[in-house]
Amino acid sequence: MDLNRKKLLSYFTPQRILIPVVIGLGVIGYMFYRDSAEMDLTPLYNAKPFWLVMTFLVLVIRDFGYIYRIRYVTEKFLSWRKSLDVIMLWEFASCVMPSVVGGSTVAAFILNKEGISLGKSLAYVMVTAMLDNLYFIIAVPLVFLITAGDIFPEVSAMEFSVTQSLEIAFIISYVLIALYAFIMAYGLLINPNAVKRLFLRITSFKLTRRFRAGAYKNGNELVWASQQLKGSTFSYWANAALSTAFVWTARYFVINCLIAAFTDISFHDHVLIFSRNMVYKIVLLVAVTPGGAGIAEVAFPTFFGQFLGRFTTVIVLLYRVVTYYLYLILGSFFLPRWVLRVFGEHPEEEEALGLEPVSEKRDGKRQG
Repeated sequence: MDLNRKKLLSYFTPQRILIPVVIGLGVIGYMFYRDSAEMDLTPLYNAKPFWLVMTFLVLVIRDFGYIYRIRYVTEKFLSWRKSLDVIMLWEFASCVMPSVVGGSTVAAFILNKEGISLGKSLAYVMVTAMLDNLYFIIAVPLVFLITAGDIFPEVSAMEFSVTQSLEIAFIISYVLIALYAFIMAYGLLINPNAVKRLFLRITSFKLTRRFRAGAYKNGNELVWASQQLKGSTFSYWANAALSTAFVWTARYFVINCLIAAFTDISFHDHVLIFSRNMVYKIVLLVAVTPGGAGIAEVAFPTFFGQFLGRFTTVIVLLYRVVTYYLYLILGSFFLPRWVLRVFGEHPEEEEALGLEPVSEKRDGKRQG
């Protein structure tokens, strides 16, 4: 694995954390300024306690689902506490890295430092990625049928071309995600060498030759990962699949809870919001900013503004607080303690994170 301790810490410098915060809050600040004259804050004083509590519970349930999944995907090698550390750091990495990059490389490194072999670390990360994609490609047709295809936001006639572009982009993204998921499933579970040869063949052309080294590396990692998963039981895959469905359903439902807390929506509206969230996540998936900062805020009113009217900007802020800024704060809390536990013998890394080196602590205890 190319990642090392120094490079890992470089992903979590104060500058990298502040950049998405400044972008996101800057965009929200502009939205408040722009909409200040027409903004209606009445719903803020009439919030429904039940749905506010549900928002909190769904967040807790979602995170517990992630912790449960990584513990059982790693065949209970990780304790509950270590599983919590891994998930918080994984979420933290996703917040400070562009969505198109994601936190998978960091996650594999974290698992490796928890004592899991490199091959198994790669396998477990690939399994979660594959299951995440499979949930999406199964859920989209279901919500499409339930909503009779009404999963795209309503726009004015002047914006019709934008909607058409969004629909085309969504279809292309769906096909690519499905193709990727099935290739990964075939490679991990059936014939990894065939997929490796496919990678090398695709990168043998003049235009794609510069990607050949990466293709060779990814092909080898897929073979290693497949070897680690041989002999996995039905119970293993059932736990992994069910926890994935549980996690992503809860993840999508957060917006439902927030909107329901401040406005009256029907069951059909709940289904519509849930389905549009899938399209919304596709927009964030291709975002080039860390954690989709700025893009998430700008796109939110297009997808959910019809349910909130002049209160939309407030919900944008609340939504980003509970699903993004919260994990920046939690990650900043968990990272130094994880580094202290895993790299305690490296004082230079502790100092970089603002921690007192272990050696000095021990010396201080001796002197005391």
